[in-house]
Amino acid sequence: MSLPCLRTTDAGVEIFLYVQPRASRNRVVGLQGEELKVALTAPPVDGAANKACCAFLAKLCGLPRNCVKLISGETSRHKRWLLKGGNFEAISARFNVLLGLDNQL
Repeated sequence: MSLPCLRTTDAGVEIFLYVQPRASRNRVVGLQGEELKVALTAPPVDGAANKACCAFLAKLCGLPRNCVKLISGETSRHKRWLLKGGNFEAISARFNVLLGLDNQL
């Protein structure tokens, strides 16, 4: 299933997120419109939530942190990240599994 929160580019894969800071644990919550909603324990202060989001995305996608770059939304809950060198099919499959969409047609 194609996710609306993912887009392939020449540089890699772009992912659109809606971030909920100060959550009880880091996790993928689900889709919210055309964004992937993630909950992070970090507060939205001094870039802490952005750093936590970068680390969380890198871990989920199996990429080094230096391959995960914030494109837009530094001070917003609506963020766009670039997963440099990421494989679209692999990343899409990973998020489909996390969202429980892998068994749907």
